[in-house]
Amino acid sequence: MPELRGRVATTLVTGASPAAREAAIAGLLAAQPAAPNRFDAVILEGLASGSSSIPTDSSVRLVRLAAGCVCCTGNLVLRVTLNRLLRQGPERLFIGVASSEHLDQLRSWLQEAPYDQLLALNPTVCA
Repeated sequence: MPELRGRVATTLVTGASPAAREAAIAGLLAAQPAAPNRFDAVILEGLASGSSSIPTDSSVRLVRLAAGCVCCTGNLVLRVTLNRLLRQGPERLFIGVASSEHLDQLRSWLQEAPYDQLLALNPTVCA
């Protein structure tokens, strides 16, 4: 695993539609682009609903997970995906989730070991 410069700034993004979540993440990415030779990671729940507004250049690594609750049925897939991305050393991480129903559980899970030492959770963005 590359040496981390500190905990990765992590933002959970929730919203009524995939397009709204992706637009919110795209706005956050555009507001503060990754530093040279660095990248931001994006994990999205569900399939794209048409063309995505998230950039597809080398400054963004985008991973899509099958639709379903990422803290319940998708917990293992999220954990594996998250571990793989963190090994690559992202500058920031955005996780787009379809339902805010289990958002507190997801935040709690991300604040437990080992992620408590790897991630710095920002306030949730509601798109």
